[in-house]
Amino acid sequence: MHDFPCLGDARAGTVLVTGATGNVGREIVARLVTHGAAVRRLDRRQVESHPGVESVVGDLTDPASVREALVGVDTVFLVWPLLDCAAAQPLITELAAAAPRLVYLSSTAIDDDADRQSDPIVQVHADMEALLHSGELCLTVMRSDTLASNTRGWSAQLRSGDVVRGPNIARTAVVDERDVAAAAVAVMLGHHNGFVRDTYLLTGPELLSRAEQVNILGAELGRDLRFEAVPADLARARMLADGRPEPLVDALIAASVRRHESDLITDHVELLTGQPSGTFAQWVIDNRGEFGRQP
Repeated sequence: MHDFPCLGDARAGTVLVTGATGNVGREIVARLVTHGAAVRRLDRRQVESHPGVESVVGDLTDPASVREALVGVDTVFLVWPLLDCAAAQPLITELAAAAPRLVYLSSTAIDDDADRQSDPIVQVHADMEALLHSGELCLTVMRSDTLASNTRGWSAQLRSGDVVRGPNIARTAVVDERDVAAAAVAVMLGHHNGFVRDTYLLTGPELLSRAEQVNILGAELGRDLRFEAVPADLARARMLADGRPEPLVDALIAASVRRHESDLITDHVELLTGQPSGTFAQWVIDNRGEFGRQP
């Protein structure tokens, strides 16, 4: 395990972005392009190309496609998409052979003192961190709090009514995915303002419950919205009826039931980017068009 792995003032060179279609990944790609970095994205299927971005088709669980994608790559932004790490060892072998600098997107919900984590989602992040460290990789971990973009999961309900129903979760410092991306890009490009760590903790500026998020959403949309907590068994049945995979549903329900409330708020976003982390209210203002009818 490296103490402060290879970041220093090094430049990113060619960056391979995994999870490029996700909320954080899209922002990572856009910021790297803006900074003039050479960007390659690993996609499971062919996507439309964009100026400054190369798309290669492959899968993180397929060593051959990973090996091809890593040719000429200096830095990798890694999002692990599965709920277990059984298929991760071949990936780590390929990463170790190619020896790029690696930035892994993880979770602030990890308890470093616990033998087992609160739920399967946090557990897979903890397991991935352990595997990546064991691979003697040039690794930096970006632990993110709950992403504001998760709110997009409520958009269908808000197009048809004023009540958001779902399982409750513990309060956390909800963080704008744009801030997570900006912090990760600052690390990859060496623009970290001298704030160098092996693990960063990225949070928003305030602790919010689901009900508080819905209240803020309503205030910014000019609507009288409310949150209605749904018992875990009913929430599970509804998610399955919506067609979500059962392992994912079980993991989400476990997170809602078992994850502990957090009082963690850090200034790592500001120390890396020079700008304080944005509020959830500002995120809503910037994305209000996604939430259906206006009053």
